Amino acid sequence: MESSHPIVRTRFAPSPTGFMHVGGVRTALFAWLIARQGHGQFVLRIEDTDQKREVDGSADHLITSLNALGLHYDEGPDIGGPYGPYRQSDRLAIYTTWAQKLIDQGRAYADPYSAEELQTFRELAKNEKRAFLYRNHRPEHPPTWDGTMPLRLKSDPKAYTWHDEVMGDLQTGPEVIDDIILIKSDGFPTYNFAHIVDDAEMKITHIIRGQEFIASQPNYLNIYEALGLTPPIFATMPHILGESGTKKLGKRDGAKDVLDYLADGYIEEALINFIASLGWNDGTEQEIFTREELIEKFSLDRVQHSGARFDEQRLLWMNGQHIRLLSLDELYARVDRFWPASAGSATSEHKKQILSLVQDRLKTLKDLPLLTTYFFSDPPANLTMITENKQLAKLPLTELAHLLSVSRDALTLSDYTADHLQLTLNQLLDTTGQKPGILFSLIRIAVSWAPFSPSLNDTLSVLGKATVTKRLDQAIQLLS
Repeated sequence: MESSHPIVRTRFAPSPTGFMHVGGVRTALFAWLIARQGHGQFVLRIEDTDQKREVDGSADHLITSLNALGLHYDEGPDIGGPYGPYRQSDRLAIYTTWAQKLIDQGRAYADPYSAEELQTFRELAKNEKRAFLYRNHRPEHPPTWDGTMPLRLKSDPKAYTWHDEVMGDLQTGPEVIDDIILIKSDGFPTYNFAHIVDDAEMKITHIIRGQEFIASQPNYLNIYEALGLTPPIFATMPHILGESGTKKLGKRDGAKDVLDYLADGYIEEALINFIASLGWNDGTEQEIFTREELIEKFSLDRVQHSGARFDEQRLLWMNGQHIRLLSLDELYARVDRFWPASAGSATSEHKKQILSLVQDRLKTLKDLPLLTTYFFSDPPANLTMITENKQLAKLPLTELAHLLSVSRDALTLSDYTADHLQLTLNQLLDTTGQKPGILFSLIRIAVSWAPFSPSLNDTLSVLGKATVTKRLDQAIQLLS
């Protein structure tokens, strides 16, 4: 059912009941992409009608998360907009006005039953082996609604067929339509009613939400009809599955706070790319997308019907790819809090020089200390790195000490540029008759005592002659 609204308006409407995980981010991202692609607006609305489940600080956390990922919204609770307020708890009078329309039309009524009476009806249905439907117990003469009792829809049971941009054409029979609650006895609307009113008032053209809402869609369509509204475009997202691919991703499987990923050294571009790829591809072999490419290429008809597996290793790989795409200045601006403590007194120029060497090896920004600490302070020697190295373990320690001694003498150059050092290292291979896998590995370990490092000539150049000579002397002494 196409919307009559010419301007694309999408929304992300989370409940403030906890942190932002990948499922929520994907819903927000797809809505954001459609809005940006259609040169429309992306709206943030906080759906806080379930006061018992609300977690203090959660709404602020959701806002922080969206901004941290660069999913900036055009209207929202903290920035306002033409269709506010953008918190449902601030819109109660609006729901009452719409509810009164339904009461005036004879399409809504006060629910007079106690919890005990409703339980009796449920048990009766269970004993008769039929589904419980409230409409089978609709009161003949309901009291006037005064706000102290729940307000229910007087449903019009019928079969429905509707189109979903992801799931295709769907249909249900009249048996699923019921007299659902519109406004609770505490005066707050249910999600079922509030989101329909809000989307109409805010002129939302596309509704993107999770698979768990699809069973309720026929009842939503019943409300749209009762209110005389044309439904927006619907797009239902399949579940995100855990690593096993068999069940919905839960907190135990890695559905962690998206801000934790940023704290762990993942960058926003990689998270956006990875989350976009959960259930979507553009039909090509391309895996790495910039934000601009996603806006250009995203389409709902390429979202798959089945669940998408959350693969942490793929996210890690993608993060490394996106780190490489950053300019050195962009990367330097992001790594400030990840440097090792020993880098504190180093100049920006020196740190940038080191960063340029390790950029291609960073999988996350948190890898920075492991890859760079030895540039700023002398690393502790770890002889097992030599004795457990497959190549080096074949040679006696005295021979390794001799190789380092020859190397130290050759590396006391006046020209310590990377190019000149490479020539010297190549000559050392001829002098010693050794393979690079042995000689270069030995020198690299002796000057860094790190599991891996950038190319040897670059490493030596940045460390400088004095440091290289000192560390080679210490390693020779250790091996002797």
